[in-house]
Amino acid sequence: MEKSFIETQFPVSKISKESYKERKAVQGQTLTSLGKWWGRKPLILVRATILGLLMPASSDTKKDHDIFLKVLGLDEAALLQRQTKTIPLPVLLSYATETERNTYFDNVVNITWKPETAAVKKKWLQQTIFLRMSYDEKLTYCKRPEEMDNIPAESWVEINEHLGTTASSLQELTTQLSQKRYGELVTVGDCFAGGGSIPFEAARIGLNVYASDLNPVAGLLTWSDLNILGASETELDSLNKFQESVYLSVDKEITNWGIEHNEQGDRGNVYLYCNEVSCPSCSWLVPLSPSWVVGQGSKTIARLSPNSANKSFDISIESNVPSTELKRADELGTVKDNGVICPNCKTFSSLSVIRKEKTDTSGVTVTGLRKWSREDFIPRTNDIFQERLYCIRYEKTVKGKTVRYYTAPTSEDLAREAKVIELLSERFADWQARGFIPSSLIESGYNTDQPIRERGWQYWHQLFNPRQLLITSLFVSKVFESDTNTNLARAVLSVHKLADWNSKLCRWGTGQARESAAQTFYNQALNTVYNYPARGLTLLRDFWIFPIKNHNLTNQRIVSVADARRITQNCNFWITDPPYADAVNYHELSEFFLAWDTALLKKAFPEWYTDSHRAEAVKGSGSDFTQAMVDVYKNLSAHMPDNGMQVVMFTHQDPAVWAELTLILWSAGLQVTSAWNIATETESGGLKSGNYVKGTVLMILRKNLTTRSGWLSEIYPEIKSEVKAQIESMRNLDSADDPDFTDNDYLLAAYAASLKVLTGYSTIGDINIQYELTRKRERNVTSPIQDIIESAVRIAFDFLIPKGITKSTWKDFSNEEKFYIKALEFERNGVFTLSSYQELARGLGVSDYTHLLASTKANSARVKTAVEFSNKFLGSTAVGQAFSQSLVRQVLMAIFVAQKEEDANAGKNWLRNELPQYWSSRDRIVEILQMIAVFSSVRDSEHWQVSAQYANYIISMVQNDGI
Repeated sequence: MEKSFIETQFPVSKISKESYKERKAVQGQTLTSLGKWWGRKPLILVRATILGLLMPASSDTKKDHDIFLKVLGLDEAALLQRQTKTIPLPVLLSYATETERNTYFDNVVNITWKPETAAVKKKWLQQTIFLRMSYDEKLTYCKRPEEMDNIPAESWVEINEHLGTTASSLQELTTQLSQKRYGELVTVGDCFAGGGSIPFEAARIGLNVYASDLNPVAGLLTWSDLNILGASETELDSLNKFQESVYLSVDKEITNWGIEHNEQGDRGNVYLYCNEVSCPSCSWLVPLSPSWVVGQGSKTIARLSPNSANKSFDISIESNVPSTELKRADELGTVKDNGVICPNCKTFSSLSVIRKEKTDTSGVTVTGLRKWSREDFIPRTNDIFQERLYCIRYEKTVKGKTVRYYTAPTSEDLAREAKVIELLSERFADWQARGFIPSSLIESGYNTDQPIRERGWQYWHQLFNPRQLLITSLFVSKVFESDTNTNLARAVLSVHKLADWNSKLCRWGTGQARESAAQTFYNQALNTVYNYPARGLTLLRDFWIFPIKNHNLTNQRIVSVADARRITQNCNFWITDPPYADAVNYHELSEFFLAWDTALLKKAFPEWYTDSHRAEAVKGSGSDFTQAMVDVYKNLSAHMPDNGMQVVMFTHQDPAVWAELTLILWSAGLQVTSAWNIATETESGGLKSGNYVKGTVLMILRKNLTTRSGWLSEIYPEIKSEVKAQIESMRNLDSADDPDFTDNDYLLAAYAASLKVLTGYSTIGDINIQYELTRKRERNVTSPIQDIIESAVRIAFDFLIPKGITKSTWKDFSNEEKFYIKALEFERNGVFTLSSYQELARGLGVSDYTHLLASTKANSARVKTAVEFSNKFLGSTAVGQAFSQSLVRQVLMAIFVAQKEEDANAGKNWLRNELPQYWSSRDRIVEILQMIAVFSSVRDSEHWQVSAQYANYIISMVQNDGI
């Protein structure tokens, strides 16, 4: 059976970097504009995956690699075409040769062009310097591959010659490769469509698409990816006009109601609210806020003044206050350390006391909060948490410019606030009955319990205050009159945006020049807050009429809302990103949006249901989850041809997770043929327990059509041979100047190689698949599959000894020492992704390595230098004991002593005095020192330079030392 490119190689480094660039575009990502979904995969990753499946592997692996990069627009010619930013003069100067500096620059100090330097010469130097840069540096000046209209015309000549095609566009290429391989246009399927990255990108590059998801929100997003982003210019123009007409209608209604304009005609665009609670000690009503800074940029604060008559606090608003007042307002916040500080009696009360929490006889914590009823949309007078409007930001036009100002609400403002409640009260029952206002109960769950537990809210509409409910529901009522599903679908997306950016869970941003309302889902939770903003209509316009760039998709696109276990569509390729193990609780979080969808979604898609079907969702872990996954992938396997392929995307955790997923796929009749790890992390991650920054693993699968059977004792030698062959083939492909693979990629390849052998058997006598799938996971108890994976890692490490370290020295190192030395090699090779260090630690079995790291930022992770260690973790300590007693730690200490005393001899003497086996360890000491000394010639390693210099000095002294 013909192999695909992705089964033999994959340019993981470049695709990881392109994925990172795409992620950093944040709201500028292509699909993000349509609405919120959690964990969308980068489009470049999806594109590379599909093309990797379609493109055949030839006997010329190097040529395959070059052609694949050309097709994706990742080669030098395409990068030049993608360059959109001019390289600044200081950067040009730093890369230019002395001759070029003399030729092109008039004054090196002022960095100016020579007057006679013509535009054509400037362009030539720009291109010349650009090509000298590393791939990472080039990307800072480039647009994303998906933003290119086409790759360079000359690239198509080479592509067509190698692949036997006649294409001049990506769509033509995928059509021709499909016909050559399958005799028809390939259909790509995804039964866990989520935010729609996979079906959208498959359609955009010219293939047929089938997409489904159990969740209607995911179904809507995917349908919209394909039919709204895929609309023609005429259709898109019609949609925008519809949205504009609805907005103007809502604006007219709100203006007529008079609930946003004050007596001067100024319009409110932000309304700030806070909760209030009664102090348990003095019974004063305390307004809650972690900080009373309203805006850093405008230097605006809220000032609390005691009102003894009412046992409460008046709140005034002041702008342009001195910096000292800003600082004081921040310090005077009434919510600190999960408790309330009363400004009157200065008493601290924990929030559990405020909520009157108690422990019942069964040990369960019971809250004293009243559970809100379905008709409630404001607190009752005896509720623990009250709500109060304390600040309004108005805007007005002065001499053609918009001016904004903050003010405490006047009596007239409070009258307008009362009118909002009156207007909503008049419409509430009718609008809720018609589906314009949410009426559904918040079902208990991991995420959904939070607002119930912390506020007593039991219905979804209670996550919105009257002003927010009135405005959003007014939009829904206006849209309901439309009779086209495209208009309705676009409107539902807009309603989702209004809900996400205008709820009581939104935060008010008070950072420098960031006086704005953040969205509800800034993370994967339903976090209650103590003060929140409500947007006026003008600040909602861009969420209602959000910009869309269309792509005019033309091939077959089918979207359904269905259980993956019961779909019947046949596809050549199934590419899925399943909700695996500790994944996001999509079914719970999406109910926040579904609560608003009942009327509009049912009208737009009458064949769809409008609830999350959370009982049927594939989620969690345990035997029910694994059986559901087996059923899903058996069904997908049954609905693809024998020469079809699957890709399962998942987050790599540890060998135990790999083992479980392998059992699932093996049980479904699938064989692993390769696996690749793509780093998709961004700076917002970080190293947190239980929330690791993660890469995405692509596991490539085919149907297992063999009837081979065997025993583990027979299979182990085959695994060792396969691991060795896989690593050697990758090394042969890798470039010394621009390496594609890191050690973690080799380790991952070892995982895949072992599983390729394992899943190539239909049965293995030592492994009872059904038992392994259903048995309960126990700590420190490994499965046979996990043992196989870990043995493959050990085999791989035999081939991955750092350059400069002998096999005997490597063997004598502890796992922590191996981690540190390999991490030095990472840094030397420009590898700074945190996931690389995590994978390394897992592969070496190092459970605690954070004390060895100087930085845990997602893309600037590195280990500590000798100076950063200083004398910490030396000798027997509770933290890092194995490392603290190691030879590597002593060598680092010797470098630190030498630097501190500015005397390399002091470093050598440290080793002589502190190492009992100094004389017999000198060769190993020199090898370790050389790992550090090499940094003297490594770019961007200033933090190592002095240590590298002293390491060089100590090497000479140790080598020439005598008794």
